[in-house]
Amino acid sequence: MFANLTGWHFLIILVVILLLFGAPRLPALARSLGQSMKILKSEVRQDGDDADGTEAKAKSDQSGTAEQAADESATKRTDSGTSS
Repeated sequence: MFANLTGWHFLIILVVILLLFGAPRLPALARSLGQSMKILKSEVRQDGDDADGTEAKAKSDQSGTAEQAADESATKRTDSGTSS
């Protein structure tokens, strides 16, 4: 998409941005863009951490359920063996 852009293209885009927004507003615009990127990165990182925690919890819940089922079946076998 941007493979055909050269240095002149970027210079023209920069001049158009300067004309549209004006030089005094550019620092505020850049600051706002930087803050938005920072928020986006922190949200993506937080979502990744939440997903890892959810997967770990699901795995521990599954293993805990399997252990409980094994304990219950062992108890049933022991109970049925002593009553005979």
